[in-house]
Amino acid sequence: MQLALQQAQKAADSGEVPVGSVLVDQEGQLLSASHNQPIATHDPTGHAEIRVLREAAKKIGNYRLNNTTLYVTLEPCVMCVGAMIHARIKRLVYGATEYKTGAIQSACQLLKQVKFNHTIAVEGGVLEQECALIISDFFAQKRAQKKAPLSGEI
Repeated sequence: MQLALQQAQKAADSGEVPVGSVLVDQEGQLLSASHNQPIATHDPTGHAEIRVLREAAKKIGNYRLNNTTLYVTLEPCVMCVGAMIHARIKRLVYGATEYKTGAIQSACQLLKQVKFNHTIAVEGGVLEQECALIISDFFAQKRAQKKAPLSGEI
């Protein structure tokens, strides 16, 4: 999760919502790491989780990412959970809860659906405070920038 937090910081530094993600194989070897980039890439699917899944699938030459663990700093959205199911990841570990759009325990609970052909083990709240802090600090800075007077204004 520390590496995912480093990725989240990269996103924040470039003005993207600070979410980072890492995918490892069953031996714990890094397959891919990325961060949110929908603004920079002009891609609404440019979430950290999607970017990591795409990179890892290309690396191993298979869209099925069996026996992998995905670490992400924020509870994934519906799109990302769907991609994880299709990729057949084994385990999801996330940090902070996303009350508005989280699809694990918050806005909806997709993985509790019994109709899917794949189940994912989930562990939430890992380094939760650190993961929540990077998000809250980012948006606090954005709000402060909007309130700050333009140069030359009094």
